[in-house]
Amino acid sequence: MTETAPAKQGEPRSGIARIVGASLIGTTVEWYDFFLYGSAAALVFNTLFFPSSDPLVGTLLAFMTYAIGFLARPIGGMVFGHFGDKIGRKKLLVLSLLMMGGATFAMGLLPTYGTIGVGAPILLTVLRLIQGFALGGEWGGAVLIVSEHGGDKHRGFWASWPQCGVPAGNLLATAVLAVLASVQSEAAFQSWGWRIPFLLSGVLVVIGLWIRVSVSESPVFLAAQAKAEAAAAKGAKEEPPVIEVFRRSWREVLGAIGVRFGENISYYIVTSFLLVYVTTHLDLPKSTALNAVLIASAVHFLTIPLWGALSDRIARRPVTLIGAVGMAVWAFAFFSLVDSESFPVITFSVTVGMLLHGAMYGPQAAFISEMFDTKVRYSGASVGSQLASILAGALAPIIAVELLRRFGSSTPIALYLCASAVVTAVTVLVIKETRGRDLTVSLSEAVPEHKPGTPVGSGERV
Repeated sequence: MTETAPAKQGEPRSGIARIVGASLIGTTVEWYDFFLYGSAAALVFNTLFFPSSDPLVGTLLAFMTYAIGFLARPIGGMVFGHFGDKIGRKKLLVLSLLMMGGATFAMGLLPTYGTIGVGAPILLTVLRLIQGFALGGEWGGAVLIVSEHGGDKHRGFWASWPQCGVPAGNLLATAVLAVLASVQSEAAFQSWGWRIPFLLSGVLVVIGLWIRVSVSESPVFLAAQAKAEAAAAKGAKEEPPVIEVFRRSWREVLGAIGVRFGENISYYIVTSFLLVYVTTHLDLPKSTALNAVLIASAVHFLTIPLWGALSDRIARRPVTLIGAVGMAVWAFAFFSLVDSESFPVITFSVTVGMLLHGAMYGPQAAFISEMFDTKVRYSGASVGSQLASILAGALAPIIAVELLRRFGSSTPIALYLCASAVVTAVTVLVIKETRGRDLTVSLSEAVPEHKPGTPVGSGERV
């Protein structure tokens, strides 16, 4: 008989809070590392590692290595997903944190193009690949270990907390850069000050590891693993999780890609590309964009769990639609307000953008987790989310910079942002609602007669 208590009743409040805290701190550190590179690519890497007479060309080259990190993410998702579905979520989460932190710390020690020539951008690219590989396995494991510890009723709320690692990491990275930019001269920041945030990653990783190693393995995974081992003892053979995902759950993978598509593009345009747009196109101080993102990230952090909780009450699809439709409309107002060159107006524009992004992002962890069965959940969630990162997040800053360079206007970028949000809205309209699914029950074990309006996988156990 399948063990059901963990999923039905959930962990005690203190237990789930500990799991959430460990996941949140770990994802905060990893996203700090990842976003630090994005901010540095817009502010200093374009001149220190990719010198060019045209600032936008140098920035474009810097963002190319930014995109390379995204290309490594699906590979990391498949590798981490395979072993996460085989040996557990916890071990892989510790490994991803070590890899990410080590690569970021090493970036702070790199010589620049002026010191060793072409070797500098090559080394930077290699470290960026390691970052992307590690992050590819981080997201799936972090949200799954929370989703599988918590109960069905409040999964949207609890699973949204690891999502807060994104604004928290961005908040931390932006805050460190903003402080350095305010207390250092431009020459000092370009010379050595930019290295400090990267070296700080070493301290953050130690703290994150200390907390993360204390969490327990997912009870839902342990039950599924015991079931798989019993089946294997009887001679049953199973395909590798990644292969099974593409053979049997490809529709869910496409659904995960669509759900993340508009969310990914909107986030990187509203944050990373904003730094380029404000400093290069509007010729404003970089502190204007940094401080606007700083304030918006704080609001983002506080509201993501609220969107997650709302998805527990009214379901995942309608909350995600609020964000997608809202972003499609706000795309045009966003750039019009930023073009005002007023710091309060720019901050307001970014904050509203982050609120709408949060409506897509808050329910997403539970939404995607509930799409897959336990034995392939790490692989399915990781592959779907990271393929979306290539198609959406990796290309977003590059496409936006190229559109700005070619047309010299924000209108094509707003159209691009709007179209991406429409893709997510359409996806959400055609996929099934997942709220309330019992994660201990596979889709094949659910009752065959599915009543309209009943969440996927909510049937009785066999």
